[in-house]
Amino acid sequence: MNTVLTCTGGFKKIETKANIQNCFLTINPKVETLPEQAEWAPFPLPPDNETIDFVDGLHTLAGSGDPNIREGIALYVYMINASMEKRAFCNTDGDFLICAQLGDLDIQTELGMIYLAPGEICVIQRGIRFRVGLGKNTKQARGYITEVWGSMWELPDLGPLGGHGLANPRDFLHPVAHIDEDLSGDWTIVNKNTGQYNALSQDHSPFDLVAWHGNVVPYKYDLTKFSSQNSTTIDHTDPSINTVLTAKSRDPHSSLADFLWFRPRWDVASNTFRLPYFHRNSASEFLASLYGAGISRSDDFQPGGGSFEQGHTPHGGFDAGYVTEMRVQENQPRRILEDQMTIMIESSRTFLWTEYARSGCGTLSTQGTSPRVWDVLPDRFTSDPEAQALLRRVKEDKAIKTERERVYYEDDALKALVQNGVNGH
Repeated sequence: MNTVLTCTGGFKKIETKANIQNCFLTINPKVETLPEQAEWAPFPLPPDNETIDFVDGLHTLAGSGDPNIREGIALYVYMINASMEKRAFCNTDGDFLICAQLGDLDIQTELGMIYLAPGEICVIQRGIRFRVGLGKNTKQARGYITEVWGSMWELPDLGPLGGHGLANPRDFLHPVAHIDEDLSGDWTIVNKNTGQYNALSQDHSPFDLVAWHGNVVPYKYDLTKFSSQNSTTIDHTDPSINTVLTAKSRDPHSSLADFLWFRPRWDVASNTFRLPYFHRNSASEFLASLYGAGISRSDDFQPGGGSFEQGHTPHGGFDAGYVTEMRVQENQPRRILEDQMTIMIESSRTFLWTEYARSGCGTLSTQGTSPRVWDVLPDRFTSDPEAQALLRRVKEDKAIKTERERVYYEDDALKALVQNGVNGH
């Protein structure tokens, strides 16, 4: 139940330091593909001489589709050093999944308060007004946001896992109704619609709700509560087993987006095929380290940055630690991915990237801040003794096969075979 409010002047366009782009169609000249692997050093925090709140500190990296056609996805980073004062944010395009990487957030929504710490996620649905403040003793904050259009975040189907496992419903928390003590004063409501900012002025706090009921409500989740599942016998389990939340697409066989978790866990499979350190698959994948070394694509991968590979692009880690992790260790249960937490946004869609991601942020590895991923890829195949022995065996088998098949297309070989057969008989 909300109290009555008065709006003045209607919606007006506002100036902003944010970089918002929501049209991810090939006809938009402002977005382009990244056909090879990409890696970003930590996205830049605001300078001390600027005041940047959530409205101004939101920057679009990539996406697919368009909110106007109610289908698609967008990736963002936020970097802020100030709380939103007397203004609220309303996203009428889609549902936000916010993942904190640095600094605590004190989020006030129409339905109540959410305190978000690094390693936690929260979902704020389309059309809900909210205010992002810095948490206690937090001077700067950074994190990642995944927005879905025409879909919603939900728990994945657990299939043979049954009713429990992965992210359990009991571990999700939702706010209780909270009303501002002082409802008076001038407020600004910043509305994001098809990627455009417009603002509405009102003489009343938007956080005046004294009670609510229903099931479309913001919620939060602590990623450390994820119940990891993996093989205990043989064979590699698909990374989708680490899905925390998923957003369905119109294709029942592939999701619009999956939000995945990678953190320390036991690895006990034996005599198995493990994920190779360099491979291809059809999904578009954006990875980010919340803390620690993360699942590195290179030695320079740091918390607060990111890495990406488009679908069907060869990719994988190639540092010594990653290769060791992927090696078969027979009869030796072990802890892997210690002292780190990595998230991944995986999608069946092809991502197009904004000017901010390609150049504006200044941290893309191709710009000299760190080596290009391809440039630091070592050749650990042709110099490997076992690989060399395998290649020799392949060459020998091919020669034997060629000689055996000569009789099908060379008359002299056929005559020789027949003659030898007659003589033998």
